Amino acid sequence: MPCVSGGMLKIRTMMLALAALGTAGTASASHDRTAHARLGQPVYLNGNVRVTPLRVLEDSRCPMEARCVWAGQVRLLARVAVGRNQTVRQITSNTPIVAGNGMLELVSVMPPKSTRHQIRPREYRFSFTYNRDNRR
Repeated sequence: MPCVSGGMLKIRTMMLALAALGTAGTASASHDRTAHARLGQPVYLNGNVRVTPLRVLEDSRCPMEARCVWAGQVRLLARVAVGRNQTVRQITSNTPIVAGNGMLELVSVMPPKSTRHQIRPREYRFSFTYNRDNRR
């Protein structure tokens, strides 16, 4: 087993602490342009795009213990603000919508749906991406 000096252990501990702090409070997009949020938590994408998930309208995803013909989808009511313009929009998983000069997409929803457990609203985690449309 390799020996870790006291200084290296302190650096490693500090890095883990900083990583944990980065997940608290208001979320923002990481380097891969994906932002993660809970219901009621605003996330910022690309500097001036803010998305706040408000309510799950539909979660028809296939439970992980089942075999389904259709994967299903999640429909979400969210407040979308681009600059000073703000609207409440319906967002469907894996279906990009126009927001400002780009495309906003709900790319992932956690936890996975299960036949053994009903997901409570506070348990949902949503991942969004925003890509600018460079053609405009």
